[in-house]
Amino acid sequence: MDLNSGRLPWESTLPEIPAYPVLQEDISCECLIVGAGMGGAMTAYKLSLSGLDTVMIDKRTVGGGSSHANTGLLQTANDKSLTSCIHTYGEQNGVLFYRMCQRAVRNILKLQDKLDINPHIVTRPSLLYASRPEDVPALRKEHHTLIAHGFDSEFWEADKIGANYAFTKPGAIYSREDAETNPFRTVHSLIHKAHAVGVRVYEHTKAVHFKFEDEGVICYTEGGRIFAKKVIFSMGYETQEMKKDRGADLINTYAIMTRPLKKMPKWHEQSLIWETARPYLYLRTTHDKRIVIGGKDEPLTDPQRREVRVLSRSQRLLEELEALFPELKGVEAEYAWGAVFGTTRDGLPFIGPHPDYPNCFFIEGYGGNGTVYSMIAAELVTDSLMGKLRPELELFSLTRSAKQVPTQAVEA
Repeated sequence: MDLNSGRLPWESTLPEIPAYPVLQEDISCECLIVGAGMGGAMTAYKLSLSGLDTVMIDKRTVGGGSSHANTGLLQTANDKSLTSCIHTYGEQNGVLFYRMCQRAVRNILKLQDKLDINPHIVTRPSLLYASRPEDVPALRKEHHTLIAHGFDSEFWEADKIGANYAFTKPGAIYSREDAETNPFRTVHSLIHKAHAVGVRVYEHTKAVHFKFEDEGVICYTEGGRIFAKKVIFSMGYETQEMKKDRGADLINTYAIMTRPLKKMPKWHEQSLIWETARPYLYLRTTHDKRIVIGGKDEPLTDPQRREVRVLSRSQRLLEELEALFPELKGVEAEYAWGAVFGTTRDGLPFIGPHPDYPNCFFIEGYGGNGTVYSMIAAELVTDSLMGKLRPELELFSLTRSAKQVPTQAVEA
């Protein structure tokens, strides 16, 4: 699957990119990770701490898939509000999901001091603004729901928004404890650390066939076989080529990154910014005074059409940026790209085993909070492999239907 189009920004931020060999022999391991993107990287790091003999392979280079297009926003709040999650899954499971996201963000922030390559993870607040006056009542209700369950939230009226930003909106939720990261550096830093303590990593190593047996899985590559007791498939949206998820849809999304700015606009605490409209715009800053803005999602098209659409969509994103921050009139995009983006119909990622694939786990962090979901998945899967019961996996079951409501989950 051709995942990305246009000019992508992150690779240039890591001058010395770690490289790994191609597999050219038969090997054995306790756990094989297929896919060296964000989900695989988080899991490789967690498994390296557990002591399990682990191998990772990727048909591209490390971070060469969707991680190139990831815009690096890390939030507790999701595309699906807590109010909506409670309505869909029930109060216990809805709140549990948000608490797991909150814990995942906090755990990602802790990585900064544990990795040898700086992942550029920075704590940021978030502003979720009402796109229209009609959205204010639901946004105000969401604020009260968050407060009632112990989550950080302030409701800002239009005058306070205007006092802190270059724009004003009918209302907004301002929350703390979110973050931003450089996704490419994060993937490489996690895998570099895991490799340093024993995880064997192979690039340009394509899995061409799998044989599923009672005692394990045999992975056939172009250069050798891998005999693994367990396999973790962390192939991102390309998992759809292996198995179709009834509750998942793929679309195209677009983003730009500006040239470095001499002066940042009126932007309170360089917060993450997003809106209630669907599809929504989202914005963040970078450590070198650039702005990332994304959105303008549309139905999935072939890669050639997406490549053409990058130009027009990037121009629209620049117009949206100037509308929010008039002082940026004339700002230029140095990078503009389009990418495949996945969502599930019930708003939850897919994480866990599947009855058709014995001795396997899947990590499918579909949705706008994919990096956070990757941390959740890494913890759940690692604990499961170590023999620890994690009933939360039922919440993310791969065999749930689009309408099925999970009924059993407990907080770790």
